[in-house]
Amino acid sequence: MWDYTEKVKEHFYNPRNTGPLDGANATGDVGSISCGDALRLMLKVDPVTEIIQDAHFQTFGCGSAIASSSALTEMVKGKTLDEAKQISNQDIADFLDGLPPEKMHCSVMGREALHAAIANYRGEEWSDDHEEGALVCKCFAVDSQMIEDTIRANKLSTVEEVTNYTKAGGGCSTCHEPIEEILTKVMAERGETFVPAGAKKAKPAVAEAAPAKLGTLARIRKIEEVIAAVRPTLLADRGDIELVDIEGKNILVNLTGACSGCQMEAATLAGIQTKMIEALGEFVRVVPAAKAQAHACASHAHGG
Repeated sequence: MWDYTEKVKEHFYNPRNTGPLDGANATGDVGSISCGDALRLMLKVDPVTEIIQDAHFQTFGCGSAIASSSALTEMVKGKTLDEAKQISNQDIADFLDGLPPEKMHCSVMGREALHAAIANYRGEEWSDDHEEGALVCKCFAVDSQMIEDTIRANKLSTVEEVTNYTKAGGGCSTCHEPIEEILTKVMAERGETFVPAGAKKAKPAVAEAAPAKLGTLARIRKIEEVIAAVRPTLLADRGDIELVDIEGKNILVNLTGACSGCQMEAATLAGIQTKMIEALGEFVRVVPAAKAQAHACASHAHGG
């Protein structure tokens, strides 16, 4: 589905420095297989100069995770630990000539693994669950401190961006409200105001005529236009999407092919939902048809 740069493709198809590293004296483990992404970064550090002589990785994840990990091992070699620690997730993405917004969490995972490895070498305690922060996203085990740090470091301003960079909110979506609260807090620190997706903009000094509400047929056509617009990128990734039904604010769809059951299925639907909201000028939910039908059957059975 994603538009990858040639450099991302190169590091995915021909990753550098994979597998165990003989003589490694620093290891950083982040993520978990149950959450869909896991990375182990191994460093061989000169004990006198603290220069990174070699770096290897092992990862369980998508093509962007492999490419980001491969790039990171190339970036850190020859640097001192203090120099390597200055590498940001954006630096990793820039090294690859960019990552799709929905895949920026892969570069964040690389940065976290690097910090974990450096802490491991220095005998410092480091934990990727940021014990100071309360768990916000249970689907992907992301806590408030991780979200705050990522928003600050990357100047994020929407829930969709937070999902792209941390995966938080990409599952069941029940954590969107606490993510919005964190966005409100952090954005206020930099003098900005958080505006929820689909929220009405403040009225200008000279009132503009309110947009006419779409009729039923026009609304259906808008929805079909959005589906048609996103389909080429899905097809390019050997997936597809089909519109199943429209139930009020709920737009029922099926993701098929490679998109069905993909670890980023929820993030894909969230991105499509944002496009639907923009096109329709109203808040709607893009929901997997199978999940909606299962919920309806369960509710019917419970109610008798």
